[in-house]
Amino acid sequence: MAEIRSTLDMVMERANRMAERAADVPVEQQFEERGMRLIAEFLAGKHADINALLQNEDPATQMAVRKGMATGLLRNILLPRDEELMQSSNAAIAGIQELSAQDAEITSVCTELSQILEQYTGHKDQVIQQLAENIRTGLAQQLQQQTGEMPDVNAIDPTMHPQYRQELEKALGDLNEQYNQALSQRKDILLQRLS
Repeated sequence: MAEIRSTLDMVMERANRMAERAADVPVEQQFEERGMRLIAEFLAGKHADINALLQNEDPATQMAVRKGMATGLLRNILLPRDEELMQSSNAAIAGIQELSAQDAEITSVCTELSQILEQYTGHKDQVIQQLAENIRTGLAQQLQQQTGEMPDVNAIDPTMHPQYRQELEKALGDLNEQYNQALSQRKDILLQRLS
């Protein structure tokens, strides 16, 4: 019984420490976090209208909540490694436009963001295809030198070669760095305009 009691005491102490830390969070930050939670619900499909969510907030806290909403939306704009991330990023971009009341400058930057995401997808596909072709051609030449016959190039699977993975990681790392930098620049502009 004493063991149970001490565990309960430890849990209560931890809860008290967490409550104290929560009390140390500035009020404005609490409202920004509220805005981020509202955006998470919006992106999950629980709400349809960002501005209605914002209007439901106390007018005194709307600016902090709006900043949190903008931050939450911007965090959801990511390089589309798959179709789901592309849809999520596009929904976040549409949310930014809605939150900005279709401000012309913000709409222009959002258009640039959409273009960057589309270009990334095309560029990534091109890099992967080009790398596969280079590896395939190199392997075919090696086989021809070894056997003296030209192998069926289409029968060679370059993705099975260890060099493919190494070069793909490097190429995509460079590509991601370049496009993430472009995204970050646009996101900074949007955060300044929306805050």
